[in-house]
Amino acid sequence: MVKETSSIINEYHLNRYQPDKPQFALHDLKEYLKTNQCQAVKPHIHSFYQIIWFKKGIGDHSVDFKTYEVFDNALFFVAPNQVHYFDESTDYEGIMLHFNKLFLTQEQTPIDFFLTCNLFNNPYQQPSCCIGSDMDGILDRYILQIKDELENPETFGKEFILANYLKSFLIQIQRRKNQFERAADPLLQLFDEKRMQLVNFINLIDENYKKGYNVTDYARLLHMSSRSLSDLTHQQLNKTPSQMLQERIILEAQRLLLYSNLNINQVGYRLGFDDPSYFVKYFKKYTGASPSEFKKSIS
Repeated sequence: MVKETSSIINEYHLNRYQPDKPQFALHDLKEYLKTNQCQAVKPHIHSFYQIIWFKKGIGDHSVDFKTYEVFDNALFFVAPNQVHYFDESTDYEGIMLHFNKLFLTQEQTPIDFFLTCNLFNNPYQQPSCCIGSDMDGILDRYILQIKDELENPETFGKEFILANYLKSFLIQIQRRKNQFERAADPLLQLFDEKRMQLVNFINLIDENYKKGYNVTDYARLLHMSSRSLSDLTHQQLNKTPSQMLQERIILEAQRLLLYSNLNINQVGYRLGFDDPSYFVKYFKKYTGASPSEFKKSIS
């Protein structure tokens, strides 16, 4: 894991732009935290996906301005560019999985896309879940297979095998999440066309929110009408497409205001606002506080 220092939040990479090196890594959580505690307890982002499985331990984990409880068998899914950090404890038992986007989505099947964008890139659900003690044996078997393959000196097909173990690991977790969601709402459709369209819209927002696209532009990318897109987001989240765009811009603004060295004008420019005063008005309209007030309230 390599650090990149700039005026933006500290960012870490996993063999970025080095396709000949592993695009996947497995770490023992306790050893990782002991070795990297100084970096881990400070707000930072990654260019890779991170799964944190807290097998044992009690504490807190912070992701994008919210602090979540850590308990036995808690799993966290941290997507690229999400700001997160650990608490001061190094007394956790568990594992961490790191992988770059293309490692899992080389084939880009509907399931690959759903897993990465629903588990990791969905701001409308918690970035964590509890799998329960009855499932840890299933997941442990995949971890053992991953360890065996990482230690295997044979390189032919290694990434393919590791990617399939990882995919199976994530599918088991998604199945458990599906069970929880069905228990809460037996009529909920978890993997239908509308859910996939919503996940695709969320992913498109994440890729394009700095470009000034409007709802019509996104509807065109999704091959649907603006009315159909509005019906979809209202039905699934009780939100308008415009609200979802605004929330993504505000989230990034908050990240940069709080964790980067950019001033307020620079944050506005980075997010596509040509007029700094309009950025201040926009931010206050949707948060109730000016950018400077927001920084003071958090610090």
